[in-house]
Amino acid sequence: MVRDGDISPVELVEAHLREIHARNPQLNAFVEILADRALEDAKNCQRAIAHGEPLGLLHGVPVTVKDSFDVAGLPTRAGSLLRTRHPAAEDAAVVARLRAQGAILLGKTNTPEMLASYETDNRITGRTNHPRDPDRTPGGSSGGEAAAIAAFCSPGGVGSDGGGSIRVPAHFCGIAGLKPTPGRIPGTGHFPSLGYPGGLTGVVGPMARSVQDLRLLFSVIAGYEAEDPFSSPVPLRKPAAVNVRVGVREQFYSVPVDPEIRAAVRRAAELLAATGVPVEEFEPRGLERAPNVWAFLFGQWPAAGKRKLIEGREEEAHWTLLESLGDKAKEVTGEEVLLHLAARDRMRASLIRQMENVPAILMPVCGIVAFRHRERRWIVEGKEIGQFQAMMPAVLANVLGLPAVTVPMGVSREGLPIGVQLLGRPYEEERLLDLAARLEELAHQA
Repeated sequence: MVRDGDISPVELVEAHLREIHARNPQLNAFVEILADRALEDAKNCQRAIAHGEPLGLLHGVPVTVKDSFDVAGLPTRAGSLLRTRHPAAEDAAVVARLRAQGAILLGKTNTPEMLASYETDNRITGRTNHPRDPDRTPGGSSGGEAAAIAAFCSPGGVGSDGGGSIRVPAHFCGIAGLKPTPGRIPGTGHFPSLGYPGGLTGVVGPMARSVQDLRLLFSVIAGYEAEDPFSSPVPLRKPAAVNVRVGVREQFYSVPVDPEIRAAVRRAAELLAATGVPVEEFEPRGLERAPNVWAFLFGQWPAAGKRKLIEGREEEAHWTLLESLGDKAKEVTGEEVLLHLAARDRMRASLIRQMENVPAILMPVCGIVAFRHRERRWIVEGKEIGQFQAMMPAVLANVLGLPAVTVPMGVSREGLPIGVQLLGRPYEEERLLDLAARLEELAHQA
């Protein structure tokens, strides 16, 4: 619309600022709203159009980023009073890439403290609420980003995902989100660090209301970054054929899944099959302990360091951070780390072999829909499960270093969004996004 002259960058930014003014008091999705700067940037974008200057892929398009990314001149608090208040000296790699393509930063969005929860709440900016029900959470840790996008306060932006932190909020809020293979999108300028060991499970990825927009954002922020130790020189590829074999799994082994989520997975499989995509049941072997290995790498291993960080300042730590630490304060040994990394590598190699003829797996994002604030246990299919069990489908991609994308697939009887997840092979984001876009289109047509 900007390129075609249907709307000016200033009009576009003003429209989103009006939406933020109307919706954010209830949502509390933003940490910083950069209204004056965004309007000035929009005027500059407008002048560039008038002068016929070369335009970037996102010229004049407003975006948001999670408050775990450095933005020059602003602090990166990640929801924590324990963090420095000093402004960042320069933009994170993905923020710089967005700006280089003409994007306009509207603001930074809310997170749980240290990104350590599936519920977005902290002592600095407080709790973010679900766009459809303020008694529920939009998820975490990219909950502020998901809520802002779902509520039309932002067209799209960037989050991070160490245990479903992009895909679960996307599922909860009815938007799309991509967790890429480690190395496809740089994590430089993100807090907590996505170097070693954080980058073993955590990655940066785009979030938007449609898969088509994910593809556009991915094309802007993907690419090699020398300062990122995980970064891989994998070039962007042309769209691949979407008629690939798709495996379907409705749950993680015997862990229950909300029947409406199960039905959404079946519906997605039927939509794909009706257009000629080969669809078959897929039950991977040997991954039963994958969530436990993830819990060690993501939770137990870094827990002792976090405990030392808050020592003597416990009153400043938010309950979401303390809850995530639990009883994980025990120092881990080098032998334990090596054993868990070896187990992870064996499972990853096994699944990749099993996926040789099944490049994509269709599955739930997690076992529940958006939950009520502070809710941690649910009765699902007649069994009680906790948060760890509910999130097992999400953490698989993190522990094994695989790409995965959330695709909106409908709403529950209570009017809560439901998404499904497509899990792919390493570095095959383009193929996965093509398949996801096709599924999204089929869901809209049905």
